[in-house]
Amino acid sequence: MSDDSKKDTFREKLLEKQSEAKVVRKIVLTVFIVLLIVFSGVIGGGYLYIKSSLQPIDPNDQTAIDVTIPIGSSVSSISKILEESGIIKDDRVFKYYIKFKNESGFQAGDYQLAKSMTITDIISTLKKGKVMDEAVFQITIPEGRQLTEIASIIANNTPYTEKEVLATLTDKAFIDSMKAKYPDLLTDDIYQENIKYALEGYLFPATYPYYTEKPTLEEVLEPMVQKMSEVVAKYIPQLQEKNMSVHRLVTMASLIEEEATEKADREKISSVFYNRMEIKMPLQTDPTVLYALGEHKDRVLYADLEVDSPYNTYQNRGLPPGPIANAGEVSFVAALNPEETDFLYFLATKQGDVIFTKTLDEHNKEKNKHITNQ
Repeated sequence: MSDDSKKDTFREKLLEKQSEAKVVRKIVLTVFIVLLIVFSGVIGGGYLYIKSSLQPIDPNDQTAIDVTIPIGSSVSSISKILEESGIIKDDRVFKYYIKFKNESGFQAGDYQLAKSMTITDIISTLKKGKVMDEAVFQITIPEGRQLTEIASIIANNTPYTEKEVLATLTDKAFIDSMKAKYPDLLTDDIYQENIKYALEGYLFPATYPYYTEKPTLEEVLEPMVQKMSEVVAKYIPQLQEKNMSVHRLVTMASLIEEEATEKADREKISSVFYNRMEIKMPLQTDPTVLYALGEHKDRVLYADLEVDSPYNTYQNRGLPPGPIANAGEVSFVAALNPEETDFLYFLATKQGDVIFTKTLDEHNKEKNKHITNQ
């Protein structure tokens, strides 16, 4: 074989090897990318699963469940008992959470726990035996109540006067202490100019048990702020995606709560508010006028619409400075997930049905049909 032939053969083999090497590199790169995607998915899925497992089973279910922790129970056995009782989602996550937090000192005994309890509440309960006895009393805060109404409810169920409750609720030292404990919920927005009450809308509507005859007012009020923090925490990722503040969410949810009836489609009401803000149309919602007036009325008069207040959404565009009442979780969901509609108007009939319309003419026709002529 000539030297030229040898060189040609060498070149062909070299090119063949280079080609094979390229194929191998492509295969390795492809496998690496696939493994990276799978690994990322596993990590992401694992994170979401653990996060979900650390949330309450059902934030709205406060039904007492009898749970017995035998003497000498290990962390593993306690975790299994809690999962089997439906108090936690995953015993392994609970067990490793306890180890990670270096928690100890759990007490044996008969407990009454609930699916609405947070991990921290459960741990605290098992360490202190807080609910081994029945609650001395309970306070139920309904949805849609204003701060002054909540103060009245608390006064009716405790030895404190309404004035004392309201004084604590408006005390800057107390508010700042809550702000320090729950920074993701209570931001500097609650101290904006024209805010009527800093904690308006931040006391979650629920039933709260108390285990001493006369807890301090701080001990009465903090669980309401804590519960709101736990509820809102679930929606922080959505808020970040929408570049929406917690204060804006709580404010919008309060408007939806005050306008909604039992039959109302809150996502549609939400869409009306967002549609109006998008075209810079005043929200014109009566509950804000009543809040500005500081009174409750069955019917808002035309003269009432002239009240000079930053909360009056007939006189001011956009959201009011802050919430006008406490909203339930369904209103938070609606505030975050408005339905896609072209509606700009709605009205509630005396039967509680809510009628949505796109134009003022349509709205007035429905108003004449269901409101004016009745």
